[in-house]
Amino acid sequence: MRALWNIRRPWKWAIGVVAVIVLVAIVVSFFLDEPLRRQIEGRMNARMKGYTAHIGKLDFHPIGFSIDFYGVTFQQDAHADPPVMRLKRLSASVQWSALLRGRVFADFLIDEPVVYVDRTHFVKELEDPTPLKEHGWQDAIEAMYPLKINLVRIRNGVATYVDSGQVRPLTLKAINVSARNIRNVKSESNEYPSPVTVDAIVFDDGKLAVDGHCDFLREPYAALKGHLELQRVALDYFKPIAARYGFTLEKGTFGGRGDMEYSPSVAVVDLQEVRVDGLRGDYAYRARTAEPVKQAASATAQKAKEVSNQPDVLLKARRVTVNGATLGFVNEQADPHYRVFMSDTNVVLENFTNQTSEGLGTVKITGRLQGTGQTVVAINMRPENHGPDFDLNARIEDVDLTKMNDLLRATAKFDVAAGALTVFSEATVKNGQIQGYVKPLFKDLKVYAKEKDADKTFGQKVKAKAIDVASKILKNHPRKEVATVVPIAGPIENPQAGTWPTIAGLIKNAFFKAILPGFEKEREQLAKGEPATRS
Repeated sequence: MRALWNIRRPWKWAIGVVAVIVLVAIVVSFFLDEPLRRQIEGRMNARMKGYTAHIGKLDFHPIGFSIDFYGVTFQQDAHADPPVMRLKRLSASVQWSALLRGRVFADFLIDEPVVYVDRTHFVKELEDPTPLKEHGWQDAIEAMYPLKINLVRIRNGVATYVDSGQVRPLTLKAINVSARNIRNVKSESNEYPSPVTVDAIVFDDGKLAVDGHCDFLREPYAALKGHLELQRVALDYFKPIAARYGFTLEKGTFGGRGDMEYSPSVAVVDLQEVRVDGLRGDYAYRARTAEPVKQAASATAQKAKEVSNQPDVLLKARRVTVNGATLGFVNEQADPHYRVFMSDTNVVLENFTNQTSEGLGTVKITGRLQGTGQTVVAINMRPENHGPDFDLNARIEDVDLTKMNDLLRATAKFDVAAGALTVFSEATVKNGQIQGYVKPLFKDLKVYAKEKDADKTFGQKVKAKAIDVASKILKNHPRKEVATVVPIAGPIENPQAGTWPTIAGLIKNAFFKAILPGFEKEREQLAKGEPATRS
């Protein structure tokens, strides 16, 4: 028995010593927590510009050499309330798996972070002369723990942006992020050695997923390559932002998938599919919103020109579809205001790219102009080497002209009681020049109606009656149509504009230089007693 006691006695002493050490460590850590909190907080703030960090509570664990931070906040100095970031808990510890490979690195686990940015934060950031990348956020995070970070995990995060006057903020929730092998301790040769995954809920029902790899040590900034998917993102959340540019978004959803690569040496965005469903919206032309739209369009066109055929930049959309859309243009500067819209609109865009070697891009648009006229537009697009470069073929049939009376009153100072409009057009734009034609046809046109014109002045009635008589005399009698062909040729108005602004300009010119003059031409020919030229 005495021998057994002698064997157990060293173990009891060992256990006792360990217990005392643990107790001392706990007591020491308790007294170290507050000084350590202040020291780390000071280091973080010394590394940041324009922002201030605060650590609510710190728990240091000597055994395991780990630290838990609670209630960490980051505030923008120019707009401190509310904070731009809150961390419920951040746990920093030794990454034991890297230690087994002879490398000493840190593992960061961030629980329930909340990022909150409102328009005031955004404006103050724009006013700050310090570039965003120089605010020292990364340096401040690294100052929280003495070891370099090799693994970061984020669990159940939330990110919110609130615009001015926004009822529903833009919110990503249930954000989960994992970034591994940040310091590349496993592979020296892998170009993108660090696996990264991101998933989140976008607004209410949308989903975001990113699966890729990073090179966090690339200079002068990190590189990323991966696959991105978005599903059922509600577009009406962007109402306040769109409104600043004159766009009214009522409804619609957005989704897509594609591959991306971004590094100091290459930029690739290759979208396999983009889909927009049920879009409802108008662009309202106003003096206060026209200039921002013009500036944005000019900047986009300039950027498109810069990256056209650039060998280290590939921008490609393999297929973009818009289904069941209603899109309108409202001119609030005109008297009276008028709205031109397309309902039941479907768009299929294929092979849209900035590289000539990728071939032609095609667009097909179908819908109903003013809810009545069957519309088909086909466009073949080439990369913009020297400005817009495309071929256009359009057909609009049997638009009910009474649906365009506000437009006619605002632009030609008359309206119609009955009639239909059909337009055929073909055009080629290349090297700053346009060549093509517009052929409008008026069918069963009736401008003058006693009941409808009761409130008009005598002069307006005479003008309307003359146009009505002219249309009757100049009909192509078998089809009861008035037709003319207007050639279009010469330099485009703005060679620096992009493809879509140029197409919008063509539509505007077709209306004001071909369709409206059709009315006036018939009236003038009648007044002179000249026969009309039929086509």
